[in-house]
Amino acid sequence: MALNSVFSWFMKKRFHQIELFMKYPMEVQQEVFEKLIAHGAQTQFGKQHGFADTKAQSTFKEKVPLQNYEDLKPIVERLKEGEQGIIWPTEINWFAKSSGTTSDKSKFIPVSKEALEGCHYKGGKDLLAIYNHNHPTNNVYGGKSLVLGGSSQINTLRKDSYYGDLSAIIINNLPLWVEFKRIPDREIALMDKWEEKIERMAQSVKGQDVTNIAGVPSWTLVLMHRILELTGKDTIAEVWPNLELYMHGGVNFTPYRRQYQQIIGNRDMHYYENYNASEGFFGIQDRSDGDDMLLMLDYGIFYEFIPVDQSHLEQPKTISLSDVEVGKNYEIAISTNAGLWRYRIGDTVSFTSKYPFRIKVTGRTKHFINAFGEELIIDNAEKALTIACEKCKCTITDFTAAPVYMSGKAQGAHEWLIEFEREPANLESFIETFDDALKQQNSDYEAKRTGDLTLRMPIVQSVPKNTFYNWLRKKGKLGGQHKVPRLSNNRDLVEEISRDIEMVRS
Repeated sequence: MALNSVFSWFMKKRFHQIELFMKYPMEVQQEVFEKLIAHGAQTQFGKQHGFADTKAQSTFKEKVPLQNYEDLKPIVERLKEGEQGIIWPTEINWFAKSSGTTSDKSKFIPVSKEALEGCHYKGGKDLLAIYNHNHPTNNVYGGKSLVLGGSSQINTLRKDSYYGDLSAIIINNLPLWVEFKRIPDREIALMDKWEEKIERMAQSVKGQDVTNIAGVPSWTLVLMHRILELTGKDTIAEVWPNLELYMHGGVNFTPYRRQYQQIIGNRDMHYYENYNASEGFFGIQDRSDGDDMLLMLDYGIFYEFIPVDQSHLEQPKTISLSDVEVGKNYEIAISTNAGLWRYRIGDTVSFTSKYPFRIKVTGRTKHFINAFGEELIIDNAEKALTIACEKCKCTITDFTAAPVYMSGKAQGAHEWLIEFEREPANLESFIETFDDALKQQNSDYEAKRTGDLTLRMPIVQSVPKNTFYNWLRKKGKLGGQHKVPRLSNNRDLVEEISRDIEMVRS
């Protein structure tokens, strides 16, 4: 209890700083901007783009073009070889390897010491500070923290440099106060063979006093199921009676919530979402009953926003935080304390409030279906699936979808491959309910479905258990931040998975 009291004191101190940027968001972002420009002026990139003479945000936007990973890639290759001072004045030796879910090619995002300490660690600490503020009688630091991380590898070009999942980089460099409470051992946490890792992790942690868990929902479920098999218990609450907090991110938690409530079996369990990526830590759920996240403004990240109807442009105009509108979709562009300058991360968000600024992640600029002008985004799909599951009393493990294009006189459709944890009693009824929910979520989809003129009823295939797990394993993408692409504008993934199913059946 003494340790938990000290922990609470530190968390209260930090929460007062969070309240400061909630009250003065523009001033805090301006301060972040000025510090970034001052650091950037010392770099090759900053000298090329006149950072020394850049005082205003408008001047910065004029001098520096928006960038994507293809623009950054040549710089990353130089950094991996050991060249320094290109985009950030301090050394960069760590690279967060992206999941690469839509391509076999991986992205390597530079991670500086400042980004690790002033952004990623700060995000984890702030989530606990917010939780401590909302639940002052908690005992979250009285037990162990179970962290599901990815794997890391030594950079083949340099011995003093390595790359891997962001979570692995974080675990490799955790401060002592966190490492003291974290499980499992680092050797297990950083294993790259995921199936063996799950087994060793389950064996290692099942007898511990776990009070909080951090991890991607899909992979955390796999671990929990294995722990129940090993212990013979019916719920995780029987294994860890003091478990009170699950910190999740990476995918929308809504489709998983019911499964978690059932498998954990503790009505007093708290679920808090965070929005972090290889490029930075962006948002934290700050209300226990909220479904949005507070945009974190003092992490060394300067934000710009691109209206989604301009996202297709190579150099669209951006707007500042002060000009965003509630309910509109925006693509995010960031400048960071790891030397990413006006970098388009590919995520889209909508604001649920201003002062304080809260957001919801609505999808990816490349993950949507717009084959017939329906502009179906991940947020629409996940909300509709949640409604259908609630009404039809079923649960979903994973899914992916793609268009079925028009052929002759046949209308188009969306084909959904859905792996159910609990099947609906009647699949046809589920499809009708799902279709109605999609119409409620997306007026363009509703218009295209009118009279079946352009789009007919969705095609839903209930695929066998472990279909998506086996696909990820085949691709060498088990664990960490890897996940199945939800929506695609082509049929490559749907057809590949369908072929895999047929091969197993035959």
